[in-house]
Amino acid sequence: MSHKEPKKFTHSYQFDFLIVGSGPGGYETAIRASQLGYKVCVVEKETTLGGVCLNWGCIPTKSLLKNAEMINGLKHAAEFGVKIDKYEIDFKKVIERSRGVASQMAKGVEFLMKKNKITVKKGYGTLKSAHEVEVAGESKETVTAQHIILATGTKARSIPSVPVDRKRIITSYEAMILPEKPESLTIIGAGAIGVEFAYFYNAVGTKVTIVEALPQLLPNEDEEIATILQREFKKQGMTIYTGAKVDSATAEGDKVKTVVTDSNGNKQELISDYTLVAIGLTGNIENLGLEKVGVKTDRGFIVTTGFGKTSVEGVYAIGDVAGGMLLAHKASVEGINCIEAIAGLNPSPIDPLEVPACTYCQPSVAHIGLTEKQAKDKGYEVKVGRFPFKASGKATAAGETAGMVKLIFDAKYGEMLGAHIIGHEATEMIAELGIAKKLEADAHWIHKTIHAHPTFSEGVKEAAADAYGEAINI
Repeated sequence: MSHKEPKKFTHSYQFDFLIVGSGPGGYETAIRASQLGYKVCVVEKETTLGGVCLNWGCIPTKSLLKNAEMINGLKHAAEFGVKIDKYEIDFKKVIERSRGVASQMAKGVEFLMKKNKITVKKGYGTLKSAHEVEVAGESKETVTAQHIILATGTKARSIPSVPVDRKRIITSYEAMILPEKPESLTIIGAGAIGVEFAYFYNAVGTKVTIVEALPQLLPNEDEEIATILQREFKKQGMTIYTGAKVDSATAEGDKVKTVVTDSNGNKQELISDYTLVAIGLTGNIENLGLEKVGVKTDRGFIVTTGFGKTSVEGVYAIGDVAGGMLLAHKASVEGINCIEAIAGLNPSPIDPLEVPACTYCQPSVAHIGLTEKQAKDKGYEVKVGRFPFKASGKATAAGETAGMVKLIFDAKYGEMLGAHIIGHEATEMIAELGIAKKLEADAHWIHKTIHAHPTFSEGVKEAAADAYGEAINI
């Protein structure tokens, strides 16, 4: 937070800032610019604001995942003394609720734009120069600004051997609005998107098969954490192929045949109602006029240097379209930093090791910083502390004992290098460790911070203590 006065601009353009894209990166960037007294315009090609995150990603999927959590709770109701003879899943209602949640949040963004006196123009934005954007909506107009910030996000990546037709071979977009519950689903890719949809569809009764090319689910997570998730997913009834290669996927009537070479070199023919392609994302860089203006790109993303600067003076890119960690919260911070840097407020650059990453299946997964392997590969001698939730009174009472907290410390100085949680409250618990990382707290500080009892978060304290042989409850 800075108490410096932001720079004042003197120019003949219509706006101080023009932001293309209204996802969390774009709209939060716009609001911060408005707070600093600048005249701001947001251009959005969709009819609703909020981008993929609010409309087709983070928010509506969390609605679906809440349904999955409730359904799985009903499956275990008898363990809590609640007898339920029969229940039915209204799949259409589940989808409708998810869309309603997304709509409500998008309306919230519309309100924030009005509250902050931000001009919104609906239409496709294309760069005409470093200070001009053509907006093609119901009509065409050219809008000018001193600074243009591209926040156009990403779209699903595809592979030639799996031709997406959006009918049977689908992306996450279609998976969110299927007309009826599929009996079977093959998911290619076990990153966060693939894993979350696997959890949801398995919960509603779909036979789910996951295919991942790398040796583990959630390839960016600590190996030990991923192993626990795979074990829990198998317990839930999913079929999992890791270290597998997808040879082809072919729509045949109302089925899809996906041919896979498994980790043993054997061919597997997977027949399912749908195949979901969830192999990652690539930047929305087409038809933005980047080549005409001279904005450099690399492997599907816009190249940026410090605080969103592109190769063209006056043009910036933030969030997913600029690559790196493709996370909404990172996009928001990047955008705010970009504005504050232009305003002369000297923001601190983002440290990737301070950005939390979360996956919202159950058990949920969250981490910040280095994995154990990454820390060792960097030459650290490490101390590792673990606390299994099966030793937690709160987790046992809640019937949520799967998973653990795993903390990695530098043996020499006690610095926390990485924090990894898999368990019922992982995505909420990681915030404490984010503060610890930001403040450079060592193991002793975490261990000696008094945690309320009984809570899931006691696992953090116990894991820190375990790294130094002082854990009490394991």
